Amino acid sequence: MFKKIIIAPFIFLVRVYQTVISPLTPATCRYTPTCSQYTVEALKKHGLFKGGWLAVKRIANCGPWGGSGYDPVP
Repeated sequence: MFKKIIIAPFIFLVRVYQTVISPLTPATCRYTPTCSQYTVEALKKHGLFKGGWLAVKRIANCGPWGGSGYDPVP
């Protein structure tokens, strides 16, 4: 219960990005699931610190210099 309360504002911010900002920009994520969906899943599964760290690593690798393909939350 406590974990859900802590991560709720961060998930809310990602959802705002997904509904407001993402539709206005071209689809550029090289991974499946997308980086924003990966972030939500990582936060729900691993909590704020580990899930946040996984999300930061994923976003840092999402670009022409990084990888691509199917990359689920561990």
